[in-house]
Amino acid sequence: MDDLNLLEGWVQPLINGLDRKSRTAMARQIAREVRKEQQQRIKAQRNPDGTAYVPRRKQRNKRGKIKRAAMFSKIRTARYMKATATANGATIQFVGPVAKIAEVHQYGLRDKIDRHKPRTHKYDARQLLGVTPKTRRIVSDVVLNDLPRR
Repeated sequence: MDDLNLLEGWVQPLINGLDRKSRTAMARQIAREVRKEQQQRIKAQRNPDGTAYVPRRKQRNKRGKIKRAAMFSKIRTARYMKATATANGATIQFVGPVAKIAEVHQYGLRDKIDRHKPRTHKYDARQLLGVTPKTRRIVSDVVLNDLPRR
């Protein structure tokens, strides 16, 4: 049994005793903090287990220069990576047109390279969202720090 499950068993009755507004505020804070941690991890090009992302294949632009920019620079912005909260929980998800791109990379699926051509490519798995030890620490810290005040 891991620390988060132990914490859940001990804290669940305390959280259930809070009113709906307080639970929502706590979930919102957890969602924001976890999204920030996930954004930093994506920026560092790391999977949740700490391993580096599989490097992208060599791409050339129209002038023939090799593209060296980091992957997922726009997808990790708050515009596409939404953190939502209710009294029952917090959710972090990709929305809009990037949700499909994120899904393909999260699970290493096959997808079209160009929307106008029938050719597909099997992408390597690069986990954009996942639970890390830091994520667990964030959740437990927010819950433990928020409960005594209410």
